[in-house]
Amino acid sequence: MGRLTGRVGLITGGARGQGRAIAAKFAAEGADIAICDVPAPSPHLAYATATEADLAATADLVQSAGRRCLTFIADVRDQAALHAFTAATWEQFGRIDVVCANAGIAGWYPTLEMPEEVWQEVIDVNLTGVWKTVRAAAPYLIRRGEGSVILTTSTNSVEPLRNMSHYVAAKHGVLGLMRAFALELGDHGIRVNAVAPGMVATPMSDNPAVYNVVFGRPDVSREEYLRAAHNWTALRNRNALSAADVADVMIWLASDESRHVTGIEINIDAGHMVLPGYNTSPVVDPDLPLRDYDLTALGHVGNPAASPAATTS
Repeated sequence: MGRLTGRVGLITGGARGQGRAIAAKFAAEGADIAICDVPAPSPHLAYATATEADLAATADLVQSAGRRCLTFIADVRDQAALHAFTAATWEQFGRIDVVCANAGIAGWYPTLEMPEEVWQEVIDVNLTGVWKTVRAAAPYLIRRGEGSVILTTSTNSVEPLRNMSHYVAAKHGVLGLMRAFALELGDHGIRVNAVAPGMVATPMSDNPAVYNVVFGRPDVSREEYLRAAHNWTALRNRNALSAADVADVMIWLASDESRHVTGIEINIDAGHMVLPGYNTSPVVDPDLPLRDYDLTALGHVGNPAASPAATTS
């Protein structure tokens, strides 16, 4: 306890989900908090975006821990709004120590059927929004000559996922941004790292639309979804992780315990990334014969030493 005492954490997408968990955990460790959220509703998402009531609920959690909380309505696609948010944070608290570029959205569309506006929305929020967040906040860290920037990537920053090419491309991009920021901001004593959550039960991924996409059929229950999530992890008895699990790792990256750590991505996935590859839905034409090989033509003729001919020659 107290690893962030006297510090100020700035969090985008802070109204609920991972952002709320980060705010609550940072406050429990002694930090004052500034959060922004509440973008305009999107017709392309299968779930509702955060509301002002969500933002207020997160502020209540922070204040119940005895810390101050600034709430701000800002969309990470809006550079002017982010500049206003960071300026208001500096004015109220007199410092910014930790920046969590956490805001993100997700949707499911086959790549060849994806409308251009759907592609652009995810890229604008999940990739360009991270760039704009750091662009707005970094000058305040530079003033102090130190700080920690934590970007939310995903296991999809290094592996693909069907029907989410916009999300996968954005998260691959955020991983590249993290490395570029770590190199450039290191000159100012600022550390930049990323956390890569696997399957986490937040409103973005824990909703009926996702259940149906994952299973390929309607009317999937949440229990079925959670049971199936066991196939996504390597550790015993793990399925979908909680937002608090992600926040626990962020605390370490925000604290002095990681003061020599920059330019890395930490997986929070219960071992998902060490699982062997497996195609759960192979496409096979039933009219074609089973694909087979002539091993003799390939030069594979078995072990001559084990054949009768080899022992008598």
